[in-house]
Amino acid sequence: MGVTKKVIDLYKPSTWKEKGLKWTIGLFLVSLLILNFIFMFYWSREPDQFDVHNNALQTADEMGVKVVNGFTTTATLSRLVETLLDKPGGFIENDRMPPGVLMDNMPNWEFGVLVQSRDMALSLRNDLSRSQSQSTEDPDLVTAATKLHTDSQLWILPPAESQYRDGINALNNYLKRLASPTDSNAQFYARADNLVDWLDLVKKRLGSLSQRLSASVGKDQLNTNLAGDTAAKQATPTAKSNYVKTDWTKIDDVFFEARGQTWALIHLLKAIEKDFDSVLEKKNARVSLRQIVRELQGTQQPIWSPMILNGKGFGFVTNHSLVMASYISRANAALIDLQRLLEQG
Repeated sequence: MGVTKKVIDLYKPSTWKEKGLKWTIGLFLVSLLILNFIFMFYWSREPDQFDVHNNALQTADEMGVKVVNGFTTTATLSRLVETLLDKPGGFIENDRMPPGVLMDNMPNWEFGVLVQSRDMALSLRNDLSRSQSQSTEDPDLVTAATKLHTDSQLWILPPAESQYRDGINALNNYLKRLASPTDSNAQFYARADNLVDWLDLVKKRLGSLSQRLSASVGKDQLNTNLAGDTAAKQATPTAKSNYVKTDWTKIDDVFFEARGQTWALIHLLKAIEKDFDSVLEKKNARVSLRQIVRELQGTQQPIWSPMILNGKGFGFVTNHSLVMASYISRANAALIDLQRLLEQG
C-alpha cells in the first residue's frame, strides 16, 4: 500500500505543479548565473588604444573649431574619462549589484586611468593654463579638476558617473574657449617648465607603481628617507630597514591598476608630443619621449594566463608583477632623463 500511495501521489496535479515550480526557479537561477558570467567576461575587456591626433581632429570638427595649441592634450584627457563612462558596462568601480560588484580587475584598471586623468586635470588647472604663479585659474579647469576628484566609490546622491560627466563637459567648454579666436582668457602654455612639472607627477606615480609591483615577492628594504641631507628630519622615527611585501590578495589589484595608469599615460604622452612639438624639437627630446611610450607599450601586451601569477623571482612559475615592474622602471628611468634634458638641455 505504501508503494502504491507514493505512485499515486507522484501523478497528482499538485505534485507536478510543485516540481514544475522548483524546476522553473532552478532554471532561472542557473540562467542568471550564466548571464552574469557572460557580462563579466565582456565587461572585463580593456578598451583599445585610440589615435590622439584623429581624436583631436574629430572633436574640433564636432565643435566647429580648429585644433590649436593644447587642444590635443585636453581632448585626449576628455576622451580618457569618457572611455571610463561609455565602455561596455560603463563605470564599474562603484557598482553595488551583480555582475559589477563581483568584478575585481576592471575596477582597478578604471582607478588607474582615473589617477592619471586626475593628475593631468590638476596640471592643466595649476600650470599648463596659467602664464605665471600670480595668474588666475581657468574656471572650467577648476570645475573639471574638482569633479574628477570625486570619490570613485560614490554610487548615489550623486553618483560618481554624473560628477565625471560634468568634468568632461567642463573640459569641453574649455576646449571651445581655447580654440575661439575671440576669447583670449582660455590659454595653454607649452613651456618646458610646465612640462617638467607634469613629468614630476608622472615620475612619482610610476615610481610608486614599480615599488608596489616589485613587492609582490617581498624584500628587505633599507630606509633611505633622509639620504643625501645630514640636516633632514622626519616626524617620527622609523626602523633602519623593513620587510616590504604586497598582500597576495592585492597583487592582481596593483597589477591592473598599473595597466590602467600606463594605458592612460601612453595617450597623454602622445598628446604632449603634439602640443609641445616646438619645445621637444628645441631640446632635441622627441626621441626620448617616444622611447618612454615604447617602454610603456610593453605593459599593454595581452595576458595569456587566466590569472595573475606570483612566482618567486627566478622560480619555476612566472611573476607577472615583476615583468610589469620591469617595463615601468625602464619607462621611469627614461622619463627622468627626459626631465633632466628639458631642465638642462
